[in-house]
Amino acid sequence: MKVVVVADSHAPRRWKGVPHILALELADADLVLHAGDVCVPEVLDELAAFAPVRAVMGNNDGEDVREWGATDDLELDLAGVRVAMLHIAGPKDGRGRRMRKRFPDADLVVFGHSHQPLDELQDGVHLLNPGSVADPRREPLPSFAVLTIEAGRPSTRLVWLPR
Repeated sequence: MKVVVVADSHAPRRWKGVPHILALELADADLVLHAGDVCVPEVLDELAAFAPVRAVMGNNDGEDVREWGATDDLELDLAGVRVAMLHIAGPKDGRGRRMRKRFPDADLVVFGHSHQPLDELQDGVHLLNPGSVADPRREPLPSFAVLTIEAGRPSTRLVWLPR
């Protein structure tokens, strides 16, 4: 199973459509996860042209994004891997502990908000922030992530987009 993970598209101010490298990864994706701050539901429509999309609400998302189907958080079983997703995971210190407490059964917790990519194990939970697909802020380049699940085992990689 291949899952493309994006966050913080901040459309239409920053998002100007699906970037070419993202489109290449989406071409054979089984699922897209958007970790919030979509800002306009048209972004989710664009992504859904490639694969089914699950999204969570970000602090910049309005009721139109919720009406599209975004939830405050979510928990999924993806090919035997328990994945949880929310937008804001809070401060770096203690994040793994907090996410383990909030999602005790999760193998992987996806989040956004900071616009800073992160892919690491903390306090026994795998944390994945794809960074921002359109608004990198303190990072040199926009980014997203790819989650591949084979035989119930997840592997992740971060992908940087050219400006």
